[in-house]
Amino acid sequence: MNMDALPGHKLVLDAPLPLDCGVELEPVTVAYQTYGTLNADRSNAILICHALTGDQFVADRHPITGKPGWWQAMVGPGKVFDTDRYFLICSNVLGGCMGTTGPADLNPATGKAWGLDFPVITIGDMVRAQVRLIDHLGIAKLFCVAGGSMGGMQVLEWAARYPSRMRACVPVATAARHSAQNIAFHEVGRQAITADPEWRDGAYANADTRPQRGLAVARMAAHITYLSEAALHRKFGRNLQRGSLTFGFDADFQVESYLRHQGISFTERFDANSYLYITRAMDYFDLAADHGGALAHAFTGTRVHFCVISFSSDWLFPTSESRAVVKALNSVAANVSFVEVDSDKGHDAFLLDEPEFHATVKGFLAGVESAT
Repeated sequence: MNMDALPGHKLVLDAPLPLDCGVELEPVTVAYQTYGTLNADRSNAILICHALTGDQFVADRHPITGKPGWWQAMVGPGKVFDTDRYFLICSNVLGGCMGTTGPADLNPATGKAWGLDFPVITIGDMVRAQVRLIDHLGIAKLFCVAGGSMGGMQVLEWAARYPSRMRACVPVATAARHSAQNIAFHEVGRQAITADPEWRDGAYANADTRPQRGLAVARMAAHITYLSEAALHRKFGRNLQRGSLTFGFDADFQVESYLRHQGISFTERFDANSYLYITRAMDYFDLAADHGGALAHAFTGTRVHFCVISFSSDWLFPTSESRAVVKALNSVAANVSFVEVDSDKGHDAFLLDEPEFHATVKGFLAGVESAT
């Protein structure tokens, strides 16, 4: 699909965007969606931050896949993020491939796709672009910033860097830094992409090809980490795809067929170089290192209301990571609530129908509204 034809809004930044790598990037386009209505005093805006493979289509049917929005269970009239009450904003992250500037876009210096000439980005850079969007919308202070997984990293970056620009935040199934295990999984995915002959050292767009096999394998490996063993067993067990073994290497088991489908369908909507850049941004994220080695220093003096949420079966971002954030917040006397939701659905639970999770966020938002 031509990205210029995507539905929604686009903002072209009116000045270069300074990046943590030392480069000033321009031009920069930010693609975003909004839901609900901004009230007269502009006090009801909630920024939703998407995860690694998400995008700005939170509650819309996806323009490429036709699937429902990734947080449709949470966003809409009367739902947790009630569009009758709140004005919701979600932008495609910097480095993405759904309208916001990334490695698939044209490098103005060459007239060709950026590819690996695109500068390496960070979570901080993603948030810096979001701040420029919020400024453009004329919103001095967000009511809340919320997101899960990599979206939660952006939430924590917002809380650390721009606490005066928000009343509350909801970091879900996330961490203040990427673990060695998570970096390792990302490296497997990146190696799968770069080993694909069609990757062409990142210049595949200029050769009118795509490293689909490598990207599919990267997605398959990552998708395993989003599920729990209990969820995989419940969905598939050792069930056979055709009722009997083939004594070959086709997809004998239903779980194999499922992963292959996930991999192939992912390549329809995602850019391989964007996957490299965004996973690297997650790897580089380390909030404590950015604040003198002490996580608590990131939140000193904060007046933001925090609601930190984890899931009991999430082994990608386990509860211990959320507890470390809560401990840092407690040490600076921050206003923080913490809930570990009992779920066997793994990391992906934040995207699914989890009544306790939904009730927790809804209650928290109502509490912040009523607080003086």
